[in-house]
Parts: sequence; structure tokens; C-alpha cells
Amino acid sequence: MLELTMAAVCGADAGATAGMTMAEAPSAPGAVLRVGRDASVCRLVTPEDWLFVSRVHLEFACGPDGGWRLSWLRGSRAEPSCEVRLVTGEQHRPLSYGGTAPLPHGGAGEVVVLDRGASRSVNVGFHHEP
Repeated sequence: MLELTMAAVCGADAGATAGMTMAEAPSAPGAVLRVGRDASVCRLVTPEDWLFVSRVHLEFACGPDGGWRLSWLRGSRAEPSCEVRLVTGEQHRPLSYGGTAPLPHGGAGEVVVLDRGASRSVNVGFHHEP
């Protein structure tokens, strides 16, 4: 099972937990959870006017072995207007635009989408139950 918790954070609201949303999916091959502005395809939806987030920005997908991977899907622009970081334990790794990284099996962490043009972020916490 993969559990996600998302919070949209703007400037002075850092640390606030109001407005958090949650999603989960079983660790079954082919299971997918998406994050972005398009509610028709994303389980976790960011504010529509936060254009630093693509319509479909992040994808969590379960592989044939039951392991999950995170992908930063390329949007319509050649260069992104945000940064994506994968935080697990003490490790903070940038994820490249269009890149993919495995999530730790049975672990927890956070994916942070930082707006390059304003003091706001989308924080997606994850917990992968073994």
C-alpha cells in the first residue's frame, strides 16, 4: 500500500496542515497515483492557478515487483518553472525534469515541488507499507 498526503504551502503558511488531502493505492503492479492540476486524471489536485505545477506533474507507479517509483512528467514547456526534490531520511535529492526515482520499499519520505517564481510549494508525503 502506498499512502500519499499533500499540502499546498504558500509563504507564511509554512508548517500549516490545513487543507491537506490524502490518497492511497494497493501495491499491485500497474497501480498509479498522479499529482497535478487536472482533477480528471489526478488523485491529488493542486490549486488551478498554481501554474508552476503541470496538469499532470508527478506520477507514482507500482512496478511488477510491488515497488513504487516516482516520475516527474515533462510538461508542455522545454524548461520547468519549479524544482522537485525527493526527501528520504537525511537524504535530499533533486529529481531531474522528466526523471524517475525508486521509492524506498517499506519507507517514508516527502516529495517537494518548489515554485521558482514565488514562495510556495506542494509537499507530498509518502508512506510505503511493506
